[in-house]
Amino acid sequence: MDGQLTQACRPECHSAECVPLLEDLRPDMAALRDRVDHLERENLELRQQAGYWKSRHRDAMARIGELEHQVEQLRGQKRQLQADLFGRRSETTALSDRSNDLDDPQDDTQQSKRKRGQQPGNPGPKRRDYSSLPVREEFVALPHEQCVCPDCGQPLRLRSDTEDSEQIEIDVCAHRRVIHRRRYERTCACQGHRTLTAPPVPKLIPKGLYGTSIWVEIVLDKYSSYRPTERFLASWRLGDLDLAAGTVTDGLQRLEILLRPIYEAIKERNPHGDLHLADETRWRVFVVQEGKQGYTWWLWVLSGPDTVAYVLDASRSHAVPEGHYRAESRGVLVVDRYAAYKAMVWVKDGVIVLAFCWSHVRRDFIRVGKGWPELKTWALEWLRRIRVLYQLNHHRLAAETGSVAVGEADVCLRQAVSEMKAQRETELARADLATPCRKVLESLGTHWEGLTLFVDDPRIPMDNNTSERRGRGPAVARKNFYGSGSLWSGQLAAAAFSIFATLALWGFNPRKWLTWYFERCAAAGGKVPGDIQLFLPWNLSQEKKKELGGPGPTEGDDTS
Repeated sequence: MDGQLTQACRPECHSAECVPLLEDLRPDMAALRDRVDHLERENLELRQQAGYWKSRHRDAMARIGELEHQVEQLRGQKRQLQADLFGRRSETTALSDRSNDLDDPQDDTQQSKRKRGQQPGNPGPKRRDYSSLPVREEFVALPHEQCVCPDCGQPLRLRSDTEDSEQIEIDVCAHRRVIHRRRYERTCACQGHRTLTAPPVPKLIPKGLYGTSIWVEIVLDKYSSYRPTERFLASWRLGDLDLAAGTVTDGLQRLEILLRPIYEAIKERNPHGDLHLADETRWRVFVVQEGKQGYTWWLWVLSGPDTVAYVLDASRSHAVPEGHYRAESRGVLVVDRYAAYKAMVWVKDGVIVLAFCWSHVRRDFIRVGKGWPELKTWALEWLRRIRVLYQLNHHRLAAETGSVAVGEADVCLRQAVSEMKAQRETELARADLATPCRKVLESLGTHWEGLTLFVDDPRIPMDNNTSERRGRGPAVARKNFYGSGSLWSGQLAAAAFSIFATLALWGFNPRKWLTWYFERCAAAGGKVPGDIQLFLPWNLSQEKKKELGGPGPTEGDDTS
C-alpha cells in the first residue's frame, strides 16, 4: 500500500521544487498509515465482537425458546393442579360438573340430558315389603256426639268389620329401664342365707349406667354414619337424653378392647385368597410420636374375597402392605400406581402380581387435555380407546359363561388391546410428540403388563374403584371429626371400619350383629366371649345368616 501511495504521489517532473512538497507529504502518509492500521485493528475487534454477540444472541434465542416451552409446561401443570384441587374427586359424573371428564362431541352420553326419575321403557321399582316390622294396631272411632244418624238422630250401631289402612312410623324414645330383682325367702330350716335374690342383669360395661342399646347406637352413629360425637349427642338431647361426652369417650375406650379380637381375626383372614384390592387414605391421629412430624397417619384399605381390613399406620411405606401380605399370600393385587406396592418384596419375588387401575390411566389423559387445550383432541382419541375397552369387557362379563357371545367378546377385546398397544408404540416413535403426551404414553407402557391382566382373567376388575369407594366413609369421617385424638381411638376406628365393611360385604345388618355380639360380651361379664369364632361371618350357620339379614358375600364384585 505504501508503494501505491508513493506511486500515486510521485510527480511527473524532476524539478527541485517538488522535493519540498514530497517532504511535506511524508508526515501525512505516516499518519494515514497509522490510521489505517488502527482501523484494521478496530475492524477486526468489531468483527470478533459481532461474532461473539451473534453467538450470544443465538444462545439467548434458544434459551428463550426453552423458557417459553417451560412456561407452557408450567401453565399446563397449573391447569392440571387447578382441576385436581377444584374438580370432582369421584369417578361419578354429574351433568353440571365435567371436571373429571373432557367434553367429547362424539360422545352421545354427554349430549343427551335425560330427565330425572323413572325412565321410559324401564321396569318400575318393586314395592318394598315392610311385613317384617312389628305391628301396633290403632282403632279410630267417631266422636261420641257424631255416633248418631245425621238425619233423624237415632244412635248408630257398631259393626264388627273395619276399613283398614296402614302407614310406616318410627318411634325413637330413650327410656329408663328399671330392673326389679325378685327376692325369695326360705321356708325350710336349712343352714345358709335365708334370702335369695335373682341374678343381676348382664351389663356391657360393668357398673355402667348405660345399656347395650346405647353403645350400639353410639358405635353405629360414629363409625357407620360417620357423625362426630358432639353432633349425635346434640340430636339425642332433643329427645331429652343428655349424655356426657367424657362418659362416651371412656366407654368407647372399653369397647375397643371388646372389638379388637374380631378385628384381628379379620386381618388374619384377609390376606388369603387369590384376588385382593388395596388403597390408602389419610387419617389424622393427634398424638406426638418421636421422629414423626405432624399428625398425618395413613389408613390402608385392604380388601380380600370375603373381608375388608383397614390398617392404621404412621407410615405410607411399602412395609405396611408387605407386613400384611405374608409369604403364603398368592394371587393378584389390584392397586393404583403408587410406588410402595411395587417395592413390596412379595411383588419383586413374583409371589403377588400387581394389576393396575385403568381409571388412573384415564385421569392422565384428562389431565393432559385440561392442562394443554391444544392437546385436547389427542387426549379425546385415547379416552375413546379406553372407553371401548370398558365397553368390550362389560359385554364379555355380561355374556353367559361358555356361550358363543363370550368368545366373540373376548376376541374383540384382545384385538382392541393389541391395536391400543400398536398405537402407543407408533406415537412414541414420533420425534415431534409433545412432552406431556410422551410422559403419559411412557407411563402407559411401563404399566402395560399389569393393566392388561384382566384380559386373560375376567375376574380381575379393570380399575380400583371398589377400594376407593371403601375409603369414602373414612374420608367423610375425617372431614366431620378430623380423625382420632389418641392411638386407641385410631385403632377403634380401624377396627369398626373393618367390621362394618366386612359385614356389608356379607350383606349383614350391622345393628343386629353388633347387638348380638355386645349382648354376649355383657353375658360374659363385660369381657370378650370365650370363643369369638362363633361371631365371625364366615363361620355362621345358614340360620344365623338369615337372622342377620344376609346370604353371604357377592361374587364377582367388579366395577368395570
